[in-house]
Amino acid sequence: MQVKNQLFIGGKWIDTNKKLDVINPADETLITQVSLSTDKEHEFALESAHQAFQSWSKTAPRVRAEILRKAFELMIANADFLSELITKENGKVLADSKSEILYAAEFFRWFSEEAVRIEGEYRTSPSGDKKILVTKQPIGVSVLITPWNFPAAMATRKLGPALAAGCTVILKPASETPLTAIAIVQLLEQAGVPAGVVNLVLPEKTGEAISKMLHDKRVRNLSFTGSTEVGRLLLKEAADSVIRCSMELGGNAPFIVLDDADIDAAVAGAMIAKMRNGGAACTSANRFYVSEKIVKEFTEKFSKEMQKLKVGNGLDKSTQLGAYVSIKEREKIAELVSASINAGAKVEIGANKPNAAGAFYNPTVLSVKKDNLILEKEIFGPVAPIVSFKSDEEAIQLANATDFGLISYVFSDNLSRALKVAESLESGMVAINRGVISDPAAPFGGYKQSGLGREGGFDGINEFLETKYIGLNI
Repeated sequence: MQVKNQLFIGGKWIDTNKKLDVINPADETLITQVSLSTDKEHEFALESAHQAFQSWSKTAPRVRAEILRKAFELMIANADFLSELITKENGKVLADSKSEILYAAEFFRWFSEEAVRIEGEYRTSPSGDKKILVTKQPIGVSVLITPWNFPAAMATRKLGPALAAGCTVILKPASETPLTAIAIVQLLEQAGVPAGVVNLVLPEKTGEAISKMLHDKRVRNLSFTGSTEVGRLLLKEAADSVIRCSMELGGNAPFIVLDDADIDAAVAGAMIAKMRNGGAACTSANRFYVSEKIVKEFTEKFSKEMQKLKVGNGLDKSTQLGAYVSIKEREKIAELVSASINAGAKVEIGANKPNAAGAFYNPTVLSVKKDNLILEKEIFGPVAPIVSFKSDEEAIQLANATDFGLISYVFSDNLSRALKVAESLESGMVAINRGVISDPAAPFGGYKQSGLGREGGFDGINEFLETKYIGLNI
Protein backbone atom coordinates (compact mmCIF):
# COMPACT_ATOMS: atom_id res chain seq x y z
CA MET A 1 0.00 0.00 0.00
CA GLN A 2 1.22 3.49 -0.82
CA VAL A 3 -0.39 6.41 0.98
CA LYS A 4 -1.44 9.42 -1.04
CA ASN A 5 -0.79 13.00 0.04
CA GLN A 6 -3.94 14.48 -1.46
CA LEU A 7 -7.47 15.45 -0.51
CA PHE A 8 -10.34 13.11 -1.42
CA ILE A 9 -13.51 14.84 -2.63
CA GLY A 10 -16.34 13.61 -4.84
CA GLY A 11 -14.51 10.35 -5.50
CA LYS A 12 -11.40 12.18 -6.78
CA TRP A 13 -7.91 12.63 -5.33
CA ILE A 14 -7.11 16.33 -5.49
CA ASP A 15 -3.83 18.24 -5.31
CA THR A 16 -3.67 21.88 -4.25
CA ASN A 17 -0.91 24.46 -4.21
CA LYS A 18 -0.95 24.91 -0.44
CA LYS A 19 0.91 22.18 1.46
CA LEU A 20 1.16 20.94 5.05
CA ASP A 21 4.37 19.44 6.43
CA VAL A 22 3.91 16.10 8.20
CA ILE A 23 6.69 15.67 10.76
CA ASN A 24 8.02 12.57 12.51
CA PRO A 25 8.10 13.72 16.17
CA ALA A 26 10.75 11.15 17.14
CA ASP A 27 13.49 12.79 15.04
CA GLU A 28 11.74 15.91 13.71
CA THR A 29 12.28 14.86 10.09
CA LEU A 30 9.85 15.61 7.27
CA ILE A 31 7.77 12.58 6.26
CA THR A 32 5.91 14.24 3.39
CA GLN A 33 3.73 17.18 2.48
CA VAL A 34 -0.03 16.91 2.03
CA SER A 35 -2.44 19.20 0.21
CA LEU A 36 -4.42 21.78 2.17
CA SER A 37 -7.98 22.71 1.27
CA THR A 38 -9.54 26.10 0.68
CA ASP A 39 -13.12 27.37 0.29
CA LYS A 40 -13.16 25.98 -3.23
CA GLU A 41 -12.50 22.40 -2.06
CA HIS A 42 -14.88 22.77 0.88
CA GLU A 43 -17.73 23.78 -1.43
CA PHE A 44 -16.93 20.81 -3.65
CA ALA A 45 -17.00 18.52 -0.60
CA LEU A 46 -20.30 19.93 0.66
CA GLU A 47 -22.02 19.62 -2.70
CA SER A 48 -20.55 16.16 -3.33
CA ALA A 49 -21.75 14.90 0.06
CA HIS A 50 -25.15 16.54 -0.41
CA GLN A 51 -25.70 15.02 -3.84
CA ALA A 52 -24.38 11.58 -2.84
CA PHE A 53 -26.73 11.51 0.16
CA GLN A 54 -29.74 11.34 -2.14
CA SER A 55 -28.73 7.88 -3.35
CA TRP A 56 -26.56 6.57 -0.50
CA SER A 57 -29.33 7.10 2.07
CA LYS A 58 -31.58 4.84 -0.03
CA THR A 59 -28.97 2.13 -0.55
CA ALA A 60 -29.96 -1.25 0.87
CA PRO A 61 -28.55 -1.81 4.37
CA ARG A 62 -26.90 -5.03 3.20
CA VAL A 63 -24.98 -3.12 0.53
CA ARG A 64 -23.68 -0.64 3.08
CA ALA A 65 -22.85 -3.51 5.42
CA GLU A 66 -20.80 -5.37 2.82
CA ILE A 67 -18.74 -2.28 2.00
CA LEU A 68 -17.91 -1.77 5.68
CA ARG A 69 -17.09 -5.46 6.05
CA LYS A 70 -14.71 -5.21 3.09
CA ALA A 71 -13.10 -2.13 4.66
CA PHE A 72 -12.56 -4.13 7.85
CA GLU A 73 -10.86 -6.91 5.91
CA LEU A 74 -8.62 -4.44 4.07
CA MET A 75 -7.55 -2.79 7.34
CA ILE A 76 -6.62 -6.16 8.83
CA ALA A 77 -4.70 -7.12 5.69
CA ASN A 78 -2.74 -3.85 5.87
CA ALA A 79 -2.40 -3.74 9.67
CA ASP A 80 1.40 -3.83 9.79
CA PHE A 81 1.76 -1.07 7.23
CA LEU A 82 -0.84 1.11 8.93
CA SER A 83 0.78 0.56 12.33
CA GLU A 84 4.12 1.79 11.05
CA LEU A 85 2.43 4.77 9.42
CA ILE A 86 0.82 5.79 12.73
CA THR A 87 4.12 5.48 14.57
CA LYS A 88 5.90 7.62 11.99
CA GLU A 89 3.47 10.55 12.16
CA ASN A 90 2.24 10.20 15.75
CA GLY A 91 5.31 8.95 17.64
CA LYS A 92 3.67 6.17 19.66
CA VAL A 93 5.33 2.76 19.88
CA LEU A 94 4.55 0.09 17.30
CA ALA A 95 2.74 -2.10 19.84
CA ASP A 96 0.31 0.73 20.60
CA SER A 97 -0.11 1.48 16.91
CA LYS A 98 -0.87 -2.15 16.08
CA SER A 99 -3.34 -2.33 18.95
CA GLU A 100 -5.04 0.81 17.64
CA ILE A 101 -5.34 -0.53 14.10
CA LEU A 102 -6.97 -3.76 15.28
CA TYR A 103 -9.33 -1.77 17.51
CA ALA A 104 -10.08 0.71 14.71
CA ALA A 105 -10.87 -2.03 12.21
CA GLU A 106 -13.41 -3.53 14.60
CA PHE A 107 -15.61 -0.42 14.25
CA PHE A 108 -16.02 -1.21 10.56
CA ARG A 109 -16.92 -4.83 11.39
CA TRP A 110 -19.26 -3.91 14.27
CA PHE A 111 -21.17 -1.30 12.29
CA SER A 112 -21.32 -3.51 9.22
CA GLU A 113 -23.43 -5.75 11.45
CA GLU A 114 -25.45 -2.85 12.89
CA ALA A 115 -26.30 -1.50 9.43
CA VAL A 116 -28.81 -4.34 8.92
CA ARG A 117 -30.28 -4.09 12.44
CA ILE A 118 -31.54 -0.51 12.61
CA GLU A 119 -34.60 -0.72 14.81
CA GLY A 120 -38.18 0.45 14.23
CA GLU A 121 -41.61 0.03 15.85
CA TYR A 122 -45.13 -0.90 14.87
CA ARG A 123 -47.84 -1.02 17.53
CA THR A 124 -51.39 -0.05 18.42
CA SER A 125 -51.84 3.23 20.31
CA PRO A 126 -53.17 2.93 23.88
CA SER A 127 -56.46 4.53 22.83
CA GLY A 128 -56.81 2.09 19.94
CA ASP A 129 -57.54 4.89 17.45
CA LYS A 130 -54.48 4.38 15.28
CA LYS A 131 -51.32 2.43 14.59
CA ILE A 132 -47.97 3.89 15.67
CA LEU A 133 -45.17 3.42 13.17
CA VAL A 134 -41.68 4.55 14.22
CA THR A 135 -38.84 4.44 11.74
CA LYS A 136 -35.28 5.75 11.72
CA GLN A 137 -33.69 7.58 8.82
CA PRO A 138 -30.15 8.87 8.16
CA ILE A 139 -29.78 12.44 9.40
CA GLY A 140 -27.80 13.74 6.42
CA VAL A 141 -24.41 15.24 5.65
CA SER A 142 -22.16 14.82 8.70
CA VAL A 143 -18.93 16.64 9.52
CA LEU A 144 -16.45 14.41 11.35
CA ILE A 145 -13.52 15.97 13.22
CA THR A 146 -10.86 13.67 14.69
CA PRO A 147 -7.80 14.19 16.95
CA TRP A 148 -4.15 13.21 16.64
CA ASN A 149 -3.85 10.75 19.54
CA PHE A 150 -5.83 7.90 17.91
CA PRO A 151 -5.79 8.88 14.21
CA ALA A 152 -7.23 5.54 13.03
CA ALA A 153 -9.68 4.58 15.76
CA MET A 154 -11.26 8.01 16.11
CA ALA A 155 -11.84 8.07 12.35
CA THR A 156 -13.39 4.60 12.06
CA ARG A 157 -15.48 5.11 15.21
CA LYS A 158 -17.25 7.91 13.33
CA LEU A 159 -17.05 6.66 9.74
CA GLY A 160 -18.43 3.23 10.64
CA PRO A 161 -21.78 4.31 12.13
CA ALA A 162 -22.20 7.22 9.72
CA LEU A 163 -21.89 5.01 6.64
CA ALA A 164 -23.92 2.22 8.24
CA ALA A 165 -26.75 4.67 8.92
CA GLY A 166 -26.73 5.94 5.33
CA CYS A 167 -25.09 9.31 5.94
CA THR A 168 -22.47 10.97 3.77
CA VAL A 169 -19.49 12.59 5.47
CA ILE A 170 -16.79 15.23 5.37
CA LEU A 171 -13.83 14.03 7.41
CA LYS A 172 -11.38 16.55 8.87
CA PRO A 173 -8.44 14.75 10.55
CA ALA A 174 -5.89 16.39 12.82
CA SER A 175 -3.19 18.32 10.98
CA GLU A 176 -0.48 16.49 12.96
CA THR A 177 -1.61 13.05 11.73
CA PRO A 178 -3.40 13.29 8.37
CA LEU A 179 -1.73 10.32 6.68
CA THR A 180 -3.53 7.65 8.69
CA ALA A 181 -6.91 9.16 7.84
CA ILE A 182 -5.94 9.41 4.18
CA ALA A 183 -4.92 5.73 4.21
CA ILE A 184 -8.27 4.70 5.72
CA VAL A 185 -10.14 6.69 3.08
CA GLN A 186 -8.07 4.92 0.41
CA LEU A 187 -9.19 1.59 1.85
CA LEU A 188 -12.83 2.71 1.88
CA GLU A 189 -12.47 3.67 -1.78
CA GLN A 190 -11.09 0.18 -2.49
CA ALA A 191 -13.97 -1.32 -0.52
CA GLY A 192 -16.44 0.28 -2.93
CA VAL A 193 -17.70 3.44 -1.21
CA PRO A 194 -19.44 5.46 -3.96
CA ALA A 195 -18.13 8.87 -5.03
CA GLY A 196 -19.14 11.70 -2.71
CA VAL A 197 -20.06 9.48 0.24
CA VAL A 198 -16.72 10.03 1.98
CA ASN A 199 -14.80 13.27 1.53
CA LEU A 200 -11.55 14.27 3.24
CA VAL A 201 -10.43 17.86 3.67
CA LEU A 202 -7.53 19.55 5.46
CA PRO A 203 -8.45 23.22 5.81
CA GLU A 204 -5.74 25.81 5.56
CA LYS A 205 -7.75 27.82 8.12
CA THR A 206 -9.50 25.20 10.24
CA GLY A 207 -11.67 27.33 12.51
CA GLU A 208 -12.97 29.48 9.68
CA ALA A 209 -13.66 26.48 7.45
CA ILE A 210 -15.55 24.49 10.07
CA SER A 211 -17.60 27.54 11.04
CA LYS A 212 -18.72 27.96 7.42
CA MET A 213 -19.66 24.28 7.20
CA LEU A 214 -21.72 24.47 10.38
CA HIS A 215 -23.61 27.44 8.96
CA ASP A 216 -24.31 25.66 5.66
CA LYS A 217 -27.85 24.29 5.32
CA ARG A 218 -26.55 21.12 3.69
CA VAL A 219 -24.84 20.05 6.92
CA ARG A 220 -27.07 18.41 9.54
CA ASN A 221 -24.70 16.68 11.94
CA LEU A 222 -21.35 17.17 13.69
CA SER A 223 -19.29 14.48 15.39
CA PHE A 224 -16.23 15.81 17.19
CA THR A 225 -13.50 14.26 19.30
CA GLY A 226 -11.08 16.65 20.95
CA SER A 227 -10.62 19.07 23.80
CA THR A 228 -13.50 20.44 25.84
CA GLU A 229 -12.34 23.97 25.04
CA VAL A 230 -12.72 23.44 21.29
CA GLY A 231 -15.91 21.47 21.85
CA ARG A 232 -17.53 24.44 23.58
CA LEU A 233 -16.69 26.68 20.62
CA LEU A 234 -18.11 24.19 18.14
CA LEU A 235 -21.33 23.84 20.13
CA LYS A 236 -21.79 27.60 19.96
CA GLU A 237 -21.21 27.57 16.21
CA ALA A 238 -23.56 24.62 15.72
CA ALA A 239 -26.31 26.31 17.74
CA ASP A 240 -26.93 28.92 15.04
CA SER A 241 -28.25 26.27 12.65
CA VAL A 242 -29.34 23.79 15.35
CA ILE A 243 -26.88 21.20 14.06
CA ARG A 244 -27.06 17.83 15.85
CA CYS A 245 -23.85 17.35 17.82
CA SER A 246 -22.10 14.37 19.35
CA MET A 247 -19.06 15.36 21.40
CA GLU A 248 -16.34 13.16 22.84
CA LEU A 249 -14.36 15.65 24.87
CA GLY A 250 -11.70 15.75 27.57
CA GLY A 251 -11.27 13.51 30.57
CA ASN A 252 -9.71 13.61 34.03
CA ALA A 253 -9.96 9.96 34.98
CA PRO A 254 -9.62 8.93 38.64
CA PHE A 255 -7.91 5.61 39.41
CA ILE A 256 -9.12 4.46 42.83
CA VAL A 257 -7.34 1.72 44.76
CA LEU A 258 -9.30 0.60 47.83
CA ASP A 259 -7.54 -0.89 50.85
CA ASP A 260 -8.66 -4.47 50.05
CA ALA A 261 -7.29 -4.40 46.49
CA ASP A 262 -4.73 -6.85 45.18
CA ILE A 263 -1.84 -4.37 44.98
CA ASP A 264 0.06 -6.22 42.27
CA ALA A 265 -3.09 -6.43 40.15
CA ALA A 266 -3.73 -2.73 40.78
CA VAL A 267 -0.20 -1.84 39.69
CA ALA A 268 -0.58 -3.94 36.53
CA GLY A 269 -3.89 -2.22 35.82
CA ALA A 270 -2.37 1.18 36.51
CA MET A 271 0.39 0.55 33.98
CA ILE A 272 -2.23 -0.10 31.30
CA ALA A 273 -4.63 2.66 32.34
CA LYS A 274 -1.83 5.23 32.56
CA MET A 275 0.59 4.17 29.85
CA ARG A 276 -1.66 2.88 27.07
CA ASN A 277 -0.88 5.14 24.12
CA GLY A 278 1.90 6.70 26.21
CA GLY A 279 -0.72 8.37 28.39
CA ALA A 280 -2.04 10.40 25.43
CA ALA A 281 -5.63 9.22 25.75
CA CYS A 282 -8.79 10.83 27.08
CA THR A 283 -9.32 7.57 28.97
CA SER A 284 -5.86 7.69 30.53
CA ALA A 285 -5.76 7.43 34.33
CA ASN A 286 -5.04 11.00 35.34
CA ARG A 287 -5.47 11.10 39.14
CA PHE A 288 -4.45 8.20 41.36
CA TYR A 289 -6.34 7.95 44.64
CA VAL A 290 -4.90 5.19 46.85
CA SER A 291 -5.98 4.18 50.35
CA GLU A 292 -3.58 5.49 52.98
CA LYS A 293 -3.24 1.93 54.27
CA ILE A 294 -1.53 0.74 51.08
CA VAL A 295 -0.32 3.94 49.38
CA LYS A 296 3.36 3.42 50.29
CA GLU A 297 3.50 -0.11 48.85
CA PHE A 298 1.51 0.84 45.76
CA THR A 299 3.66 3.90 45.05
CA GLU A 300 6.91 1.94 45.39
CA LYS A 301 5.76 -0.91 43.14
CA PHE A 302 4.16 1.38 40.57
CA SER A 303 7.23 3.62 40.42
CA LYS A 304 9.45 0.59 39.92
CA GLU A 305 7.36 -0.60 36.95
CA MET A 306 7.20 2.88 35.42
CA GLN A 307 10.97 3.24 35.69
CA LYS A 308 11.49 0.04 33.69
CA LEU A 309 9.94 1.53 30.56
CA LYS A 310 12.37 2.04 27.71
CA VAL A 311 11.98 5.44 26.05
CA GLY A 312 12.91 5.87 22.39
CA ASN A 313 11.87 5.90 18.75
CA GLY A 314 8.57 4.06 18.43
CA LEU A 315 9.77 2.22 15.32
CA ASP A 316 12.23 0.29 17.49
CA LYS A 317 10.27 -2.78 18.61
CA SER A 318 12.06 -2.84 21.96
CA THR A 319 10.80 0.67 22.81
CA GLN A 320 7.93 0.87 25.31
CA LEU A 321 7.37 4.63 25.36
CA GLY A 322 7.68 6.63 22.18
CA ALA A 323 7.62 10.30 21.31
CA TYR A 324 4.69 12.66 21.71
CA VAL A 325 3.10 14.11 18.62
CA SER A 326 5.12 17.34 18.74
CA ILE A 327 7.61 19.30 20.81
CA LYS A 328 4.74 21.63 21.67
CA GLU A 329 2.73 18.78 23.21
CA ARG A 330 5.80 17.51 25.08
CA GLU A 331 6.36 20.97 26.55
CA LYS A 332 2.78 21.06 27.83
CA ILE A 333 3.54 17.92 29.85
CA ALA A 334 6.80 19.35 31.16
CA GLU A 335 5.11 22.59 32.23
CA LEU A 336 2.38 20.74 34.14
CA VAL A 337 4.99 18.72 36.03
CA SER A 338 7.07 21.79 36.87
CA ALA A 339 4.01 23.63 38.16
CA SER A 340 3.05 20.61 40.26
CA ILE A 341 6.52 20.41 41.82
CA ASN A 342 6.47 24.13 42.55
CA ALA A 343 3.14 23.54 44.32
CA GLY A 344 4.70 20.92 46.59
CA ALA A 345 4.66 17.63 44.68
CA LYS A 346 7.25 15.04 45.67
CA VAL A 347 9.03 13.42 42.73
CA GLU A 348 9.11 9.64 43.06
CA ILE A 349 10.66 9.07 39.61
CA GLY A 350 11.16 11.01 36.38
CA ALA A 351 9.95 14.60 36.02
CA ASN A 352 12.48 15.24 33.25
CA LYS A 353 13.21 14.89 29.55
CA PRO A 354 15.62 12.29 28.14
CA ASN A 355 18.94 13.52 26.78
CA ALA A 356 17.81 12.96 23.21
CA ALA A 357 16.36 14.94 20.35
CA GLY A 358 12.66 14.51 19.71
CA ALA A 359 9.40 14.98 21.59
CA PHE A 360 10.12 12.61 24.47
CA TYR A 361 9.31 12.77 28.18
CA ASN A 362 10.34 10.27 30.85
CA PRO A 363 7.81 8.24 32.87
CA THR A 364 6.98 10.24 35.99
CA VAL A 365 5.35 9.45 39.33
CA LEU A 366 4.52 12.24 41.79
CA SER A 367 3.13 12.14 45.32
CA VAL A 368 0.84 15.13 45.73
CA LYS A 369 -1.67 16.68 48.10
CA LYS A 370 -5.33 16.59 47.12
CA ASP A 371 -5.30 20.28 46.16
CA ASN A 372 -2.29 20.11 43.81
CA LEU A 373 -3.02 21.94 40.55
CA ILE A 374 -1.98 19.01 38.36
CA LEU A 375 -5.11 17.15 39.48
CA GLU A 376 -7.24 19.74 37.66
CA LYS A 377 -5.57 19.21 34.27
CA GLU A 378 -5.73 16.49 31.64
CA ILE A 379 -2.05 15.55 31.50
CA PHE A 380 -2.01 13.58 28.20
CA GLY A 381 1.38 12.13 29.00
CA PRO A 382 3.34 9.61 31.15
CA VAL A 383 2.75 11.39 34.46
CA ALA A 384 0.96 9.82 37.44
CA PRO A 385 0.11 12.01 40.46
CA ILE A 386 -0.79 9.94 43.55
CA VAL A 387 -3.00 11.12 46.43
CA SER A 388 -3.85 9.12 49.58
CA PHE A 389 -7.35 8.94 51.03
CA LYS A 390 -8.87 7.73 54.30
CA SER A 391 -12.30 6.33 53.35
CA ASP A 392 -14.34 5.19 50.37
CA GLU A 393 -16.54 8.26 50.78
CA GLU A 394 -13.52 10.55 50.57
CA ALA A 395 -12.26 8.74 47.45
CA ILE A 396 -15.64 9.20 45.76
CA GLN A 397 -15.74 12.88 46.73
CA LEU A 398 -12.25 13.49 45.37
CA ALA A 399 -12.96 11.53 42.17
CA ASN A 400 -16.14 13.53 41.48
CA ALA A 401 -14.52 16.91 42.21
CA THR A 402 -14.03 17.75 38.53
CA ASP A 403 -16.01 19.15 35.61
CA PHE A 404 -15.18 16.00 33.66
CA GLY A 405 -16.64 12.51 33.79
CA LEU A 406 -15.49 10.25 30.99
CA ILE A 407 -14.12 7.16 32.73
CA SER A 408 -13.10 6.00 36.21
CA TYR A 409 -11.13 3.01 37.47
CA VAL A 410 -11.78 1.10 40.69
CA PHE A 411 -9.68 -1.69 42.18
CA SER A 412 -11.02 -3.83 45.03
CA ASP A 413 -11.26 -7.54 45.85
CA ASN A 414 -14.82 -6.99 47.10
CA LEU A 415 -17.10 -6.80 44.05
CA SER A 416 -20.07 -5.48 46.02
CA ARG A 417 -17.92 -2.68 47.45
CA ALA A 418 -16.43 -1.89 44.03
CA LEU A 419 -19.89 -1.70 42.43
CA LYS A 420 -21.12 0.60 45.17
CA VAL A 421 -18.22 2.96 44.46
CA ALA A 422 -18.71 2.63 40.69
CA GLU A 423 -22.39 3.60 40.92
CA SER A 424 -21.43 6.70 42.93
CA LEU A 425 -18.91 7.95 40.39
CA GLU A 426 -19.99 10.67 37.99
CA SER A 427 -18.57 9.17 34.81
CA GLY A 428 -19.98 7.56 31.70
CA MET A 429 -17.74 4.51 32.02
CA VAL A 430 -16.22 2.66 34.99
CA ALA A 431 -13.57 -0.05 34.82
CA ILE A 432 -13.49 -2.46 37.77
CA ASN A 433 -10.20 -4.33 38.24
CA ARG A 434 -9.24 -3.57 34.64
CA GLY A 435 -6.90 -1.06 33.05
CA VAL A 436 -8.85 -0.77 29.79
CA ILE A 437 -12.50 -1.36 28.84
CA SER A 438 -12.87 0.39 25.46
CA ASP A 439 -14.75 -1.92 23.09
CA PRO A 440 -16.53 -1.26 19.76
CA ALA A 441 -19.49 -3.23 21.14
CA ALA A 442 -19.89 -0.94 24.17
CA PRO A 443 -21.15 2.68 24.41
CA PHE A 444 -18.26 5.15 24.77
CA GLY A 445 -18.97 8.57 26.24
CA GLY A 446 -19.01 10.70 29.34
CA TYR A 447 -20.90 12.78 31.87
CA LYS A 448 -20.67 16.52 32.47
CA GLN A 449 -18.13 18.36 30.29
CA SER A 450 -16.69 15.13 28.90
CA GLY A 451 -19.21 15.16 26.11
CA LEU A 452 -22.61 14.53 24.58
CA GLY A 453 -23.88 11.29 23.08
CA ARG A 454 -22.24 7.90 22.75
CA GLU A 455 -19.98 6.22 20.20
CA GLY A 456 -19.77 2.48 19.64
CA GLY A 457 -22.16 -0.18 20.91
CA PHE A 458 -25.83 -0.19 19.99
CA ASP A 459 -25.98 3.54 20.73
CA GLY A 460 -23.34 4.66 18.24
CA ILE A 461 -25.41 4.42 15.08
CA ASN A 462 -28.22 6.48 16.63
CA GLU A 463 -26.00 9.58 16.54
CA PHE A 464 -26.48 9.48 12.74
CA LEU A 465 -30.19 8.67 12.65
CA GLU A 466 -33.39 10.71 12.97
CA THR A 467 -36.49 9.15 14.54
CA LYS A 468 -39.71 9.57 12.57
CA TYR A 469 -43.18 8.79 13.93
CA ILE A 470 -46.00 8.06 11.50
CA GLY A 471 -49.60 7.71 12.75
CA LEU A 472 -51.71 5.34 10.66
CA ASN A 473 -55.40 4.81 10.08
CA ILE A 474 -55.95 1.28 8.79
